[in-house]
Amino acid sequence: MEKLIDRFLRYVSVDTQSDEDSQSQPSTAKQLNLLKMLRDELEAMGVKAELDEYGYVMATVPANTEKKVPKIGFISHVDTAPDAPGDQIKPQIIENYDGGKILLKGTGAYLDPEVFPEMTKYKGQTLITTDGTTLLGADDKAGVAAIMNAVQYMREHPEFKHGEIKVGFTPDEEIGRGVVKFDVKKFGADYAYTMDGGEVGELECENFNAASAKIHIQGRNVHPGYAKGKMKNAIIIAQEFNAMLPVEQRPEYTEGYEGFYHIISFKGSVEEADFSYIIRDHDREKFEEKKKFIQTVADFINAKYGEGTCTATVKDQYYNMKEQVLPHWHIVEKAVKAMEEAGIKAKIQPIRGGTDGANLSFMGLPCPNIFAGGLNFHGRLEFVPLESIEKASEVIRNIIALFEAE
Repeated sequence: MEKLIDRFLRYVSVDTQSDEDSQSQPSTAKQLNLLKMLRDELEAMGVKAELDEYGYVMATVPANTEKKVPKIGFISHVDTAPDAPGDQIKPQIIENYDGGKILLKGTGAYLDPEVFPEMTKYKGQTLITTDGTTLLGADDKAGVAAIMNAVQYMREHPEFKHGEIKVGFTPDEEIGRGVVKFDVKKFGADYAYTMDGGEVGELECENFNAASAKIHIQGRNVHPGYAKGKMKNAIIIAQEFNAMLPVEQRPEYTEGYEGFYHIISFKGSVEEADFSYIIRDHDREKFEEKKKFIQTVADFINAKYGEGTCTATVKDQYYNMKEQVLPHWHIVEKAVKAMEEAGIKAKIQPIRGGTDGANLSFMGLPCPNIFAGGLNFHGRLEFVPLESIEKASEVIRNIIALFEAE
């Protein structure tokens, strides 16, 4: 078998950032470079795979058991977040990590356990970091590598009995469009798992309800020497809009089940300003209230500065999968047992984010989320312990074996 570390490093070397402003599917053509690679690798392993017009790779590992076994799917996304540079990635391999600070050689910054105490859990392991100039892409190429490693194991170990296994790789998860055109019926799984969580043991069957909000402020630019009573500075009005949202409901002040408003971009001049938010809450009622409040603030701005000053466009992205997964709780129990067999204590928790599995669950495919091993996603301080990806792949094999053993 190809070494897992070599597979992972090969995948992260491909720039696959998605683009929220693009209207194409997938949002960036460069994602297809990795998707084509994955399709070809699956075919080379003797697994029937196809890449469709929307950028979805779907593959079937045929059953090698006579038992009637549910068809189980494993899904990961190939795109990386647009929040930090994602090309020309130069990973650092830290073998036998000593528990101390790690220099990121591209910038001189450090990964510091005083800031990220969870690093000390991985003392003695092999850590893969960025060089500080880009993100790493463990979200979710660690999940991709774990799935592909499990597929290769099945193909090379015919004594490992399993039912029909479905494999899916998707684009555009990071911009909330990962499965908008995913054909669940064509995929053909009875149940599935996204391999898109963080540290070892994470198991998530509830997530945020999510929406995006794009705000446009139309100002009025007048020569500042003659501006009294005439100028409407869009930058100042945009600041006023943001200041009206509750400070305590920003991501840096929330945890657990608490939701938030998160401003993620701003571009403005005196004449006009555009900025955007993501809105999140586990509680559907509170989620709806947050969306309404965005419009309330927009209405206030228009009442104060004139109709047409502020335009707010709010769009739902995904919903809490909990209500869809609860009737099929045995798939969560399988994952818990699979982790126990791998020597892992499952941590069932709400994900303070979302996965393709949330939308898939509402599309009729119950789909909890399992760890892939990475930490500090979406930024230059991202890292992943190699042993965590190995454990994720082991959990996949254990889940498959548990369904076959029934």
